[in-house]
Amino acid sequence: MTTDAQDTDGSSAHPRFAEALTTLGLGDLHPRIRRFPEATRTAAEAAAALGCELSEICKSLIFAADGVPVLVLMDGASRVDVELVRRELGATKVTRARADVVRETTGYAIGGVPPFGHRTRTRVLADRSLLAHATVWAAAGTPYTVFPMDPKALIAHAGATLVDVREGVDVREAVDVRKAVDVRERERDA
Repeated sequence: MTTDAQDTDGSSAHPRFAEALTTLGLGDLHPRIRRFPEATRTAAEAAAALGCELSEICKSLIFAADGVPVLVLMDGASRVDVELVRRELGATKVTRARADVVRETTGYAIGGVPPFGHRTRTRVLADRSLLAHATVWAAAGTPYTVFPMDPKALIAHAGATLVDVREGVDVREAVDVRKAVDVRERERDA
């Protein structure tokens, strides 16, 4: 169960994230933020609380590529293949970032990291699987809050590069997904 998130600024999102929404011209999202009575630190917990598919959750995960923080946006049902991230970045080594690095880089604790509005700018990769839905839900800066957004808009506001970095992705499947997305975009633009 969720509640509408409303504080004095119209949002119970983390103050840094609420400010980022306003700065980015996304103030209309403030009333759409949902607040959970209990923390939802995992994608499964958030999906259960919202009553949506696990893949409709957008996870914001920080990795260290040769020691440099990188944000990877991934659908909640998938896992990041660090070897694919390493190849995409041309890095020697990619590991999950420590909790202190996540907080220092983003300004948020693990379980509440949003896809944008971070303390520092980092390179961002977004897995193409996010485009499978009309709307995805992402953390709003705390483990208690989420917001809905069109995945293409979310990827654009995050400044992300669209990639295929989820575990189990066959290269042929990734090419087929790219072609299908390209066809849909051309049909929509026609």
